[in-house]
Amino acid sequence: MSTRFGRRVADRLRLKIPIFGKLHHKICMARFSRTMGTLLTSGVPILQAMETVAGTVGNTIMSDAVLEARARIREGDRIGDPLEESKLFPPMVVHMIGVGEESGSLDFMLQKIADFYESEVEATLASLTAALEPIMIVSLGFVVGFIVISMFLPLVDVISKLSSGEADEDGG
Repeated sequence: MSTRFGRRVADRLRLKIPIFGKLHHKICMARFSRTMGTLLTSGVPILQAMETVAGTVGNTIMSDAVLEARARIREGDRIGDPLEESKLFPPMVVHMIGVGEESGSLDFMLQKIADFYESEVEATLASLTAALEPIMIVSLGFVVGFIVISMFLPLVDVISKLSSGEADEDGG
């Protein structure tokens, strides 16, 4: 989309589409967690890391939630509170971030969250692929059947005209 409003509408739809919306959300969560964890492990300050992460999540709705959380953290809020209020971050993620923040191992917790969501994405893609295989086989069967019928229909028509033409000549 060329406008910010258009991107927001498209990204909101991407999150709400059945099956694929959940997959997109898991991918965004994996990107958020992996990037944030890597940046924090590298020693990047949390506010700068969140600004960078907002550009990498791949969804403007999620990006806006991260930037809103960044603004609230700058004011003194805990990391998990604004993420929880956005309702885009699952309770498990918010809880793990809270535990990581309290224990001083936020980067480790974010890496664990990323591992979890990356495995979830792989499992979802595997099940989608398994579900799509029979559909693709049936679809290809219809296409091949249509091609075969479209090739033989004119041939049958010509044969029937020839046989009816021969019957007229023999009879007359």
